[in-house]
Amino acid sequence: MIWKIFLFLLLAFVSVAGISFPIVENPTKWYEFPLIPGLEENAKIIFFHVPTAWLTVIAFLMSTLYSFKYLRKKNLDDDLKSYASAQLGMIFCILATITGSVWAKFAWGSFWNWDPRETSIFALLLIYGAWFALRSSIESEEKRATLSAVYSMIAFVTVPFFIFIMPRIMTGLHPGSADDSNAGPVVNFKMNGNMLLIFFLSLIGFTILYFWMWRIGYKSILLKDKLDKKLIRG
Repeated sequence: MIWKIFLFLLLAFVSVAGISFPIVENPTKWYEFPLIPGLEENAKIIFFHVPTAWLTVIAFLMSTLYSFKYLRKKNLDDDLKSYASAQLGMIFCILATITGSVWAKFAWGSFWNWDPRETSIFALLLIYGAWFALRSSIESEEKRATLSAVYSMIAFVTVPFFIFIMPRIMTGLHPGSADDSNAGPVVNFKMNGNMLLIFFLSLIGFTILYFWMWRIGYKSILLKDKLDKKLIRG
């Protein structure tokens, strides 16, 4: 219970600080963020957009690890853990897309511009959307778990490429693109102390939130699976 209170206070602080702390040209107080050319007020999105993208990678990685574990031991619990993590991966991938689109509206004038990073995250949505479609089309538990595990491991190979590599080697509008010359302090994690602190607190808070949600999701899937089996037998 104590860690839940800590998580609530941490996320509450990050949310309030990330939204309300002002951005000024020459910060003199601990609660002021520096002005970053090219981002300005839009820089605050990093406290929410980047953690959702980060958790997308973490969730899909966890799903892949449990997929590998299932293929080794053939324990269906590992398949359910992989499935629960992939569900969260999709949720956070959608949230990263939405928050990025909102930022794009204010920064670029429209919600969608087919920037390399927008295109890459859309590709991830399609790849993992197909994974869920595959699972839902197979009735046999063992066959579903095996095919899902193999697909998950292959699909994750694309995650670091689409998230970390492609957007940085191609020219685009998003900060961190090959031709970007303004957002260096954010992309290279060279922000001033208080901004960097809030950023890492946000990453920590959202990561703890993911593991909590993953545990709850796994238990709910396990419970649903048991109830379905009882209904079939009854």
